[in-house]
Amino acid sequence: MGALIPLVVVAVVVIALLGWFVATYNRLVQQRNQVQAAGAQVDVQLKRRHDLIPNLVETVRGYATHERSTLEAVVAARQGAVSSVGAPRGAQAAAESQLTQALSRLFAVAEAYPDLKANQNFLALQGELASTEDKIAYSRQFFNTAVQTLNTSVQSLPSNLVAGIGGFRAAEYFQAADDERGPVSVRF
Repeated sequence: MGALIPLVVVAVVVIALLGWFVATYNRLVQQRNQVQAAGAQVDVQLKRRHDLIPNLVETVRGYATHERSTLEAVVAARQGAVSSVGAPRGAQAAAESQLTQALSRLFAVAEAYPDLKANQNFLALQGELASTEDKIAYSRQFFNTAVQTLNTSVQSLPSNLVAGIGGFRAAEYFQAADDERGPVSVRF
């Protein structure tokens, strides 16, 4: 009976370690899935943004016929942003930054056209784009929070041991360009 006690202690320790390993692994899976779901939500909002831009360009084109280069820049930036979907988050953020800059120039041009600023279609598109920008900002924030949670687990002791064994890696943040970090408004 005296020899049985050390075996029971060893069995309890092994079972406890196994339970901790399984719980930690499952938590890492949940966090990785949260990052993937949050990333998909960012992509949905970006697609919504991309889908609004052709209508906006066409509306502006009807009023600002002399602004061809600005309109072409927006179209090219949109195409770059659409092409970046599925790319690493850093490349996608850079393409989205280019699009934001092109849209800013477009709205600056629109200032010179009072009839355009009063157009109901333009105002509706501008409002939709502003709403979408807010949703993008929220989605990015949620995504980055999920990434932070996963990265903390992947990089912290002792869960990093399970992460290494399970093949979990730190995720990439969706970082806005420096010029996008302040308040951005697409409203007049």
